[in-house]
Amino acid sequence: MKKMLPWLITILLAITLIVVAAVLLAPQFGKDSNSNAAAPAAEGKKLSADELVEMTSEIKDIKTNLADQDYIVLMNFAFQLNDKKSKEAFDKIKEFKIKPIIIKTLADTKPEELKGSDGKDQLSAKLINLINKTLTEGKLNQIEITDYLVTPI
Repeated sequence: MKKMLPWLITILLAITLIVVAAVLLAPQFGKDSNSNAAAPAAEGKKLSADELVEMTSEIKDIKTNLADQDYIVLMNFAFQLNDKKSKEAFDKIKEFKIKPIIIKTLADTKPEELKGSDGKDQLSAKLINLINKTLTEGKLNQIEITDYLVTPI
């Protein structure tokens, strides 16, 4: 029993520290989820066509070379933002902030990376992360590729 006592004390101490840490960190996790509670609620409910139009912006005719200089891509994008105010801010900066991000990302992309729906989904996810960092207001929820053409030169 004497040999097991230090092990028992160590285990009880570790469990106590874990519980204390969980109790101290739980309010912080609660605040994060409450502050973003409106965004998941908006994403979870079905939006009407009018609401979608109010929150969606388009960038058309992006034409650039891919990482393989023998290929050129022509794409159109639709960007769904989290509210109308975010869309208005997005529209103000899309030509000089957003479009260059898309062109740079495509310039680093190989043609085989864009094949299939998985390739397009990965491109969309990468663009969402990059664009959300530059937005001054709101959040970009989704990017849809509305037109897509990759062709060798």
